[in-house]
Amino acid sequence: MAPNSATLSRWQVISCLMCIATVAHGAGWPCHTIDQTSRGADGVRLGDVNHDGFMDLVTGWEEGGVTRLSLNPGPDHVKDAWPSVTVGPASNVEDAVLADLDGDGALDVISCCEGTTATMYVHWGPKETANLLDAAAWKTQAIPATAGKQMWMYCSPLQIDGAGGIDLLVGSKGPKAAVGWLASSGDPRDLTTWRYHKIHDAGWIMSLERDQPVGQKPQILVTDRKGPTRSVYLLSLPRWKEWNRFNLESGKSEYMFGCITQPAHTWAVATRNGELKQFARAILPTGSVAPAITVKHIPNPFSIQHGKAVAYGRIDDDSTADFVVSFNTTKHRGKPGVCWIKVDRTRTPENWTTHDISGLAGKKFDRIELLDIDSDGDLDVLTCEEVDNLGVIWYENPSG
Repeated sequence: MAPNSATLSRWQVISCLMCIATVAHGAGWPCHTIDQTSRGADGVRLGDVNHDGFMDLVTGWEEGGVTRLSLNPGPDHVKDAWPSVTVGPASNVEDAVLADLDGDGALDVISCCEGTTATMYVHWGPKETANLLDAAAWKTQAIPATAGKQMWMYCSPLQIDGAGGIDLLVGSKGPKAAVGWLASSGDPRDLTTWRYHKIHDAGWIMSLERDQPVGQKPQILVTDRKGPTRSVYLLSLPRWKEWNRFNLESGKSEYMFGCITQPAHTWAVATRNGELKQFARAILPTGSVAPAITVKHIPNPFSIQHGKAVAYGRIDDDSTADFVVSFNTTKHRGKPGVCWIKVDRTRTPENWTTHDISGLAGKKFDRIELLDIDSDGDLDVLTCEEVDNLGVIWYENPSG
């Protein structure tokens, strides 16, 4: 249920004070609020919606029952709240992503909803960028092939069948859960013509991350969190006719969000088992990729058990990429919910140094995006938090 305006105001004040306290006590990085106008921010996905060269973002607000777009105001104003709009209602929304489904040059938003809603929606975006912040300019429609069928958790837009417009690779959880795809018709705006095709059974899909090495067909990193199908694997579609699956690991952890650390060769996955896992396939002298998988076990910072998401990028001033990890710390009071792990290839992962990013503000963080938000030459951390209602936030890298 959406909060009333008076209650929302109290949440905003409390959450802002928590971010300020984090900085004042010298723990973590400076925290900046992008959007805090609903409840239960659940994931951040990027796209340049107004074509100004700066990455905008879309977020589903699960408890608030809406999907919202935030427009990046540019480096001079990124530390302020970003101009934002509700693109449409989306009860039980779990994921939202941007894609130009109808090829009109305007990015649309796709919302995946779980719970009793169990439906996917398209929020058609206005063609005129001047209307992006006008909620009435966005039109929301359900995708009939998904209505009431599964608890939809994640969506990855990509061209799959070589025909029509962009298709949607989708994953779900619970009864009838699967990884499958929605095929776009000749007229993508006619959602009654979209068709769903099942690929694999699933338990609880967390990630469908596109991995496309230069000159190669895309493959998808899939993380399945629960049940007899729990696993980490790659999906690829050679010649766009038959899905191929390559398992990285099965049944050993509760696999959460994953990321690409080196296209086609290494991938990292957060787990709820006290560690981050990095999977790798060696490159043979012939240039081909070895079939064998190696797994690197990286302990979570501060002995936090429940990892949520991971991102990979150069955080400090050296030339080595590092890991940024988010957590659910509701059962780990007094520990930070976002940290970074400095990779040191001269030491084993148990001896890598770990650093606090978020301080103690926030308990349940979600997906992470690394990008230079303030244009100062280093990577900042973009994420969201849904229990203490910090909303959509970014942490300013102090290295710059």
